[in-house]
Amino acid sequence: MTHPTDGSCIFCKIVAGQIPCFKLLEDETTIAFMDINPVNPGHALSVAKGHWPTVDVIPPDVLASVARTAQRVAKAVIGELKPIGVNLLQANGTGAGQSVPHLHIHVMPRREGDGVRLNWDYKPGDMAEIEAIYKRLKAAL
Repeated sequence: MTHPTDGSCIFCKIVAGQIPCFKLLEDETTIAFMDINPVNPGHALSVAKGHWPTVDVIPPDVLASVARTAQRVAKAVIGELKPIGVNLLQANGTGAGQSVPHLHIHVMPRREGDGVRLNWDYKPGDMAEIEAIYKRLKAAL
């Protein structure tokens, strides 16, 4: 299977074998490897082999494969490392914290007091605004 590539993308270079990685597994459409800038020991990435920067442009079947690979890695992390929790994080665009514009899911084991900030403070929303946005999104689907 051929995948779109970007010669300047670090993940495309890893997929092509031009940059070494600690590869956990690989299939036709995905590769999983250890993150070399881990938030905690065991932090890994599930990556699409093709170069699709964000969730809105990746083919749905490839996105599903990336999620399946992330689940397999998460099961191994949970079973072997026994973290207190695991975050699966998929960011789209620099405003969301995406540092490599190539679709990937972080598998992030969590440890007590690790200082990783992914949560937000809950505050009640404006129901009229929520309804207005709901209507716009529902019409776009």
